Amino acid sequence: MDDYQSLSHTVWDCKYHVVWIPKCGGKSSTNNSAEFRPSFQELARQRESNILEGHLMLDHVHMLISIPPKYSVAQVVVT
Repeated sequence: MDDYQSLSHTVWDCKYHVVWIPKCGGKSSTNNSAEFRPSFQELARQRESNILEGHLMLDHVHMLISIPPKYSVAQVVVT
């Protein structure tokens, strides 16, 4: 049970694979992925989430996020 986390009345392990494509038509650069990492981590930290893995591709982003059950995926990703 080392991978599980707990709240006051629950034990949980909620991991989500999130993929999104930016609205703008321009291509992002994989060389700038280091610039995005701190901002993604700060946004996840605001919702008590943790980014376990992430890959910035030319036209989309992949992330594996651990989100507590008190937040929906939309609350963490859309904010």
